[in-house]
Amino acid sequence: MKFRVPSVALLALLALFLLSPTSARAQGEADRLWLVGSKAFADQLYPLARRVLERFVQRHPQDSRLPEATLLLGKTRVSLGDLPSALETFRRAQGFTPPPGQPEEARFWEGETLFRMKRYREARAVYDALLAANAASPLAPDALYAYAWCELELKRPDPAVTAFRDLLSTWPEHPLAPSATYHLARTLTELKRAEDAVALLAAFATRYPNHRLLPEARYLLGWSRLTAGKTGAGVADLRAFVADYPTHELAPPARRAITRALLREGKRPELRPELMEEYRSLLSQSPPTAEALYDAGLIAEKLDRAKDAEAAWKRLRGEFPAHVLGKGASLDLAQAAFSRNQLRETVALAQAASETEEAEVRLQAFLLIGDSEIKAKRFQAALKAFDAALALAPNDSALRFRALAGSGLAHEGLRRWAEAAARYEKVSAESPDPTLREWAKARLPAVRERAAPQPKPKAEKPD
Repeated sequence: MKFRVPSVALLALLALFLLSPTSARAQGEADRLWLVGSKAFADQLYPLARRVLERFVQRHPQDSRLPEATLLLGKTRVSLGDLPSALETFRRAQGFTPPPGQPEEARFWEGETLFRMKRYREARAVYDALLAANAASPLAPDALYAYAWCELELKRPDPAVTAFRDLLSTWPEHPLAPSATYHLARTLTELKRAEDAVALLAAFATRYPNHRLLPEARYLLGWSRLTAGKTGAGVADLRAFVADYPTHELAPPARRAITRALLREGKRPELRPELMEEYRSLLSQSPPTAEALYDAGLIAEKLDRAKDAEAAWKRLRGEFPAHVLGKGASLDLAQAAFSRNQLRETVALAQAASETEEAEVRLQAFLLIGDSEIKAKRFQAALKAFDAALALAPNDSALRFRALAGSGLAHEGLRRWAEAAARYEKVSAESPDPTLREWAKARLPAVRERAAPQPKPKAEKPD
């Protein structure tokens, strides 16, 4: 912990305290201890404040300033991270009549200490009791804000929403109102109530133009509008956010959100100019990023510019060979090569993609390898690829049945009719894809016929 240098006034007090004759020190000790302790706390010299205040509390239990000193000692212990002793001190401070500080201050700090100790249920109960006992306390807004956070930590977003709303409706001009607005909006987005979040955030920049949470609020407004289906407005908000805060930690996810929104709805003719603008923006980023190059390829593909997509992904593989998206780019390039019937190139690219730790990319890569090897009539290699895909695919996923169907084709090519029939039967009975089910049913009769034991020819009687 970093401490401040003692002020001149405090140093003078320390000198007076340490150099006074013994009899004089005894005579005015309580006054000097209180002055040094309170001044040290104000100067954030917490170790000194603690030592002096503890001495005051121990030596002068009848002093009229004892309640205030006890409260200040509790705050000092919180500042030093000694939470258990701070908690005991605040509870002791509440036993004085009247309690020290502002109305309900000692109880409020009990709740704050419990919150810092991650004892959220107990902290919530303390804040609740404070609000029930004295809703007019100057600390009531702070207690209600803290109560809402207890609900969030306890994974109870609905009561947190109610508490934040109560704070904003009762104390709309309180210094905590901007933070309450932002966290309420964020909680609403998590509850999939994006429209409500937009209504809260739309005026944030106007009402709180200098607040520290303004960048986060602007990002959340754009994201909420995208979530609410307002693609054009959401993209505009996020672009303005990135332009104003290009180095903010939320700038990369904002760029990704813009791209994803445009890709989702890129077939709408009115959004194609937006897509083209985003494509150019991604390619012109300096320094380039793996995410930007990958997304540029996706956009080019959406714009039916296959060569531009491949160029972006090749550049990604060249400049970021170890990045996880480089493996994803390998898969995209492999799919493009497969569409051109360039089977060896497909297998090489898909094999590179299969080396990623991303299970979904690996699964798609093995399926593509299997499809390529089937077309090339390399059935043993195809079977190996489809078996690898089966090991990765969830039991009830459509991709698992694609792998089973491919495995059946590989077994057919290897003239293993019974194994092929077993796979087609499973696909035709359980696949969630009706087209694949019908395909498997159509192949079954011929495969079953070949799998059935053939009767031996009867021996002819000799003439």
